[in-house]
Amino acid sequence: MNVQMETRRIAKRMKPSVALLLLAAVVTACAPKPEAASSHAGHEQHQTASGDIQEKTASASVLPSFLDKQPDDIRLVYQAAGQAADILKWMPCYCGCGESAGHQSNLNCFIQKVNEDGSVMWDDHGTRCGVCLQIAVKSIKLKQDGKSLKEIRQTIDQTYKQGYAKPTPTPMPA
Repeated sequence: MNVQMETRRIAKRMKPSVALLLLAAVVTACAPKPEAASSHAGHEQHQTASGDIQEKTASASVLPSFLDKQPDDIRLVYQAAGQAADILKWMPCYCGCGESAGHQSNLNCFIQKVNEDGSVMWDDHGTRCGVCLQIAVKSIKLKQDGKSLKEIRQTIDQTYKQGYAKPTPTPMPA
């Protein structure tokens, strides 16, 4: 199943509040975008040594401006990742970002850090990487299907162990 179809299935199965947020994101994404960045006042953005763009927002419910021109499906995966940090931090990424960008887990493909004040440092790596997107979507779907973190991790490791890059150095969930 492709990422687009799976993302939409995930959005349908999320808690009503999260589903409403996803619906709002899709409706907003379909509206004409203002050219001015006024809707992103207060966002802090910088580029890392690996070329990734990172942007700080007030919370996981506020998406970064680098997603403004991205397809709806990528925006939905980022929104889902913001709500599923507790899952994705235990899942390795197999795109090579552990070595190229210093990522520690699949979460870092979307979110570099969640600060104590709830603000989020987003990373645009996932906007350019189908492997990152697939791992996030598959992990969230498996959790919604009732799988434990350890079962999800085993599925991800088994799925991507051959034909992909070395995984990120992600610890195994307890």
